[in-house]
Amino acid sequence: MFRLQGSKMLSVDLTGDAVKAKNGSMVAYEGRMTFKKMTGGGEGLRGMVTRRLAGERMVMMEVKGQGTCYFADRASEINLVSLHGDKLYVEASNLLATDAGLRTGTTFTGLRGGASGNGLFTTTVEGTGQAAIMSDGSAVVLRVSPQYPLNVDPGAYIAHQGRLQQHFQSGVNFRTFMGESSGESFQIRFEGDGLVYVQPSERNTIGGDV
Repeated sequence: MFRLQGSKMLSVDLTGDAVKAKNGSMVAYEGRMTFKKMTGGGEGLRGMVTRRLAGERMVMMEVKGQGTCYFADRASEINLVSLHGDKLYVEASNLLATDAGLRTGTTFTGLRGGASGNGLFTTTVEGTGQAAIMSDGSAVVLRVSPQYPLNVDPGAYIAHQGRLQQHFQSGVNFRTFMGESSGESFQIRFEGDGLVYVQPSERNTIGGDV
């Protein structure tokens, strides 16, 4: 159902089913469609409350009908992720679209959630189906294994999936060694078995440009 048109446009074929997408991300459609705004971006009262507490401004829409929809957002690169009963953790600003059958919600992530615009919670996508996530530049998928943990700059982190544990190391980041760091700096350390999606660009976090 999900197809990439180049690297910056997602097309979704609908045959009476639905897709959930970032509000305002649809650039064109063919056929007959109906649209429904989904307040809060997550399902249920908990999703709405936690996002309000976190200060997140993620709004999604449900598109249903017969035809093809085209989605894009600020010429961001789009990456397709297949889920098979597992869970994807993704920064709210990096989620473009999901199969309607996938469950979306929120989970507490601690310090990393302090990244500007993302609050203290991160978005979860769970079930079987496809999701489309965005990156500033072509994303790299890095494998984490018990023998090889991974340290990631929080400004470059997009998403992760698998059996991973997160740890936060404050007081150091990749620019500390160059004398370019300002304010609080930290890294995210992933341990376990899974995949981490990283973009070749850095958001502003509570520690500034990290």
